[in-house]
Amino acid sequence: MIIALLAGIAISSQLEFLEGIFASPEPINGIVLACLVVLVVGVTDDVFDLRWYWKMLGQATAALAIALNGIRLEAMPVGWIHIRNEPLQIFLTVFIIVLTMNAINFVDGLDGLAAGVAAIGAAAFFIYSYVLARTINEFDHSNLSALLMALLLGASLGFLIHNFYPASIFMGESGAMLIGLIMATGALAVTADVDALDSFRFRNVPSFMPIILPIAVIILPLVDLATAVVRRTASGRSPFSADRGHLHHKLIDGGWTQRQAVLLLYLWSSLIAFGTVAFNFVDSVILLPSLAVLILIAVYITSNPWQRRRVRDEKRANALRNEEKNNSGDELAGE
Repeated sequence: MIIALLAGIAISSQLEFLEGIFASPEPINGIVLACLVVLVVGVTDDVFDLRWYWKMLGQATAALAIALNGIRLEAMPVGWIHIRNEPLQIFLTVFIIVLTMNAINFVDGLDGLAAGVAAIGAAAFFIYSYVLARTINEFDHSNLSALLMALLLGASLGFLIHNFYPASIFMGESGAMLIGLIMATGALAVTADVDALDSFRFRNVPSFMPIILPIAVIILPLVDLATAVVRRTASGRSPFSADRGHLHHKLIDGGWTQRQAVLLLYLWSSLIAFGTVAFNFVDSVILLPSLAVLILIAVYITSNPWQRRRVRDEKRANALRNEEKNNSGDELAGE
């Protein structure tokens, strides 16, 4: 996956259409350096099982490579609050990248799950980023975030062919951290367009999209991360200890097969990510009721094994009660 991403960057640098992205080499250099750090840390962890603090130090180093080379959180896309303090920009950038890397790492528990969720999120984010690029500049549609999402989409799909259940290869720590790194970097790169977007934000691109979409595309990993930290901390264990409390484990324990659980999480990821992107193209009067119906359908599908189990348990309980009544009737008749 890392080779695919770096090869894609190298090829892209030779395309005239994308020359605007490579006009300043620092951001690309930071991304390449961060990918190499992720590779070293990931392979080392897979081989030697690093302690969590060493792994987090490696993640922070990769994030610093991004932040120190010009890709930073320059504005909060809520009312376009600018962040002028450079150390604060760097700190928030590192925090967001490390958080996203761990969120993706937590969800990488079933064959094809992380790669599929990454592909879905990258596709949704690419659509938004490209629309944003066309909105800002009608002459230059090159956009770093769009490029990163296109490369991540290709790398994830190429890997998913061999990683879907039953998997023949596994992404390990390097692949999971790479997904989080590129997802977060793409989201952060969007904030650099805030000044250019400001005069356009009420025209084609909803003003809330830069803050909502990055969250939407990785909402499942973020929810899984948050619940895992709370669950493990509450039980007195390390937040990084392993357990079977993840979303995908709950689905399997509920009655879904491994393949079905992964496809179900694909469904939810697609619904949330593309549903959010759709606000750019569909009137909310039409979109909101449509999303509500789709969510209800997804809830029904998700709860189906539990519903069937409840019906089965009720039938079994009724059968036992009827059997007890019959036995009681037989005893009375005998007397």
